[in-house]
Amino acid sequence: APGDTSTAPPRIGLGEVLVQWGRIGCLGFGGPPTHIAMFRDLCVTRRKWIAEAEFEDSIAVCNLLPGPSSTQLAILCAWNVAGRLGAIVGGAAFIIPGLVLILSLAAVFLAASPPLWVLGAGAGAGSVVAAVAVHAGVGLIPASWRRAPVQARWVGYAVAGGVAAATVGPLLVVVLLACGFLEMGLRRPRSAATLGLNPAPALLATAAASTGGLFALAWVALKVGAFAYGGGFVIIPLMQHDAVHRYHWMTDSQFLDAVALGQITPGPVVQTVAVVGYSAAGAVALFVLKRSVLVTLLGAAAIGVFVVQLGAPLP
Repeated sequence: APGDTSTAPPRIGLGEVLVQWGRIGCLGFGGPPTHIAMFRDLCVTRRKWIAEAEFEDSIAVCNLLPGPSSTQLAILCAWNVAGRLGAIVGGAAFIIPGLVLILSLAAVFLAASPPLWVLGAGAGAGSVVAAVAVHAGVGLIPASWRRAPVQARWVGYAVAGGVAAATVGPLLVVVLLACGFLEMGLRRPRSAATLGLNPAPALLATAAASTGGLFALAWVALKVGAFAYGGGFVIIPLMQHDAVHRYHWMTDSQFLDAVALGQITPGPVVQTVAVVGYSAAGAVALFVLKRSVLVTLLGAAAIGVFVVQLGAPLP
């Protein structure tokens, strides 16, 4: 009934958000499956801040939003229990611990003459990147299958994604976007008209990025935050094209080390963008990169809050 707040999540203090989200940011090794499990345990099972159905809806919405899904979930959960300021505090607490660690490691890996033990550790970590990505994907299958309103469509999307991954490379993102928007249209056809996009900002940003320098870094970060649908692993081909082949900020082997660092440090895989920025322009790039990504993630989380709180849960 209107005005009934019996099911509203409790409001908690910013200090609690800082501590709990920071703890997950420090201990969240393993990518999205680990992060989702930790937030479920914290917000649903132990503290009961968020209802189970609302948490499941949040996961579904975050999978349709741009950017790494576990980071979106961290921001969205913090927004639900502590408001807009809580979302900023929770998002920063979740991201910063891994960022500090990955930048410390990046300074060593990208040095002119890194120690042999560092090179060996990087090679070992890089060799398991593919296995970690496959494990993360497989871990998301059961919940996704259970929530599919029409499982034949689920199979169709999976086949389309698999074929695209094997044949079109970075253009896989286009296929994922098409599948996501098709499903959104089928589930909520009346809301499709509200999703209009203005291309002017993107065109201006593209023109600025062509000049290189910090503008190019900011544009790469915005692309990572705005166009990487499907989780943090989707950003890897996007970043590799720009960092290695277009702007030549790093070599293929250095980019593999950057991805490996994103796997062996806590927090979201999107932290890899910080290594790219450090390689391109040193510490001065960090402010540009992280602000571009975080602003994009907070905007997407705002969309998520609106969708989850529309009224009826997602199908």
